[in-house]
Amino acid sequence: MNKPIRRISIFCLVLILALMVRANWVQGVQADALATNKNNKRQLYDRYAHPRGNIIAGGQPVTSSDFVNGVRFKYKTSWVDGPMWAPVTGFSTLGQSSGLEALEDGVLSGSDDRLFFRNTLDMLTGEPKKGGDVVTTINPKVQKAAWDAMNGKKGAVVALDPKTGAILALVSAPSYDPGTISGYDNDATKAWNDLNADPNKPLDNRALKYTYPPGSTFKLVTATAAFENGMFQSIDDATSTPDPYTLPGTQTTLKNESPNERCENATVKAGMDQSCNTVFAKIGADLGKDKMRAQAEKFGFNSTIDTPVRAEKSVFPNSASLDGTAQDSIGQHDTRATPLQVAMVSAAIANNGSLMQPYLVDQERSASLTTLSKHTEKQFSQAMSPATAQKMQDLMVSVVQDGTGKNAQIPGVQVGGKTGTAQHGENNSGLPYAWFTSWAKTPDGQSVAVAVVVEDGSDNRDGISGGRLAAPIAKAVMQAALGK
Repeated sequence: MNKPIRRISIFCLVLILALMVRANWVQGVQADALATNKNNKRQLYDRYAHPRGNIIAGGQPVTSSDFVNGVRFKYKTSWVDGPMWAPVTGFSTLGQSSGLEALEDGVLSGSDDRLFFRNTLDMLTGEPKKGGDVVTTINPKVQKAAWDAMNGKKGAVVALDPKTGAILALVSAPSYDPGTISGYDNDATKAWNDLNADPNKPLDNRALKYTYPPGSTFKLVTATAAFENGMFQSIDDATSTPDPYTLPGTQTTLKNESPNERCENATVKAGMDQSCNTVFAKIGADLGKDKMRAQAEKFGFNSTIDTPVRAEKSVFPNSASLDGTAQDSIGQHDTRATPLQVAMVSAAIANNGSLMQPYLVDQERSASLTTLSKHTEKQFSQAMSPATAQKMQDLMVSVVQDGTGKNAQIPGVQVGGKTGTAQHGENNSGLPYAWFTSWAKTPDGQSVAVAVVVEDGSDNRDGISGGRLAAPIAKAVMQAALGK
């Protein structure tokens, strides 16, 4: 072989080797980066080139994948009763998604590694690719009861199964229809822009992502801390509380909401029935920030809660002063809680002190109904002893029977509850939030725990109370859950 031909041969061999290295580099090392590059539309087109799986509640799909035969996008997701289900499912639109639609995208789109065998088999047999399904814990009857009860209101509802931690209802109002923003045309773009511009923020999930001052519902945590630390032995023990109560280290006096409340030296039971601020502020200050914080954290405060949708962290602060701890202990000052967290407090009390990890997804499965994963129930914490739980149940039953929570009574069902009216805004200038948290049990062992918050429930500050606004909503949800 003469020298020119040899040089050309070597040069061609180098080019071939360089091409092989480059191809392997692109297809191997850079594959993930290229696949996730925001400018790469191929994966986006592929996601909508075949039917997407569904989100299931009560055995029925609440989403569907509709064939639209577009140039690039063949399928579009639509919702049944979209506004009611949006807080559960989240949305899926071009380039953005939220909630279960985001976290379960691999299963729903069919790209999850666990579906590789199924997808390969479908390819070999000529079957079209299909996404898998996500089965939620939501009870449609409970969800609808909560949604209907919140009609025209702003706020949130969460219902839990105390024994398992299953989320039975998850409502945020106002809401939106995810189907209006799942398309690829100008109408979907306009709907997206309108939702983002809405001052009521319908895209926000108030049940999981908003933290509110929990107000008097937090007195359940304070009373639990008092029993767990041996401050009281019985719900009928007197509390040695002055009325008004001067906050420690200050000259500021704390008063109770109504002059008709008899809170001076009230028993724990009378203090809870009347929701005496003075009683529980003093208990919190006497226990101190460390004991109060420790008890709050057993209920889930200051922890990350994944359902798997991540809830905003509820906060019991490490206050620097006793007067701050006193106010924190009645759910004001710097204490903040999601509706999910408040429902967890009632669930732990109803379940004899055992707090179960809240969860929204029961199972994931392929289009052929093969189970990919099944949730295993697990305990989040032992929030209190069974003996303390029994005292707390007695206190909450008394609130519904004799106190501020009478609007939650259900004939033939044991109901325990706690009202709350939480102040907010600079110098408490905002309209109060109306809270109610509760649990209900039937003689045959069924149970449910609920938290309701209503924002700006009235133009008249004096007309806002948890017992009047939130308790009837909780009652409707409990009745639906228990078939009453």
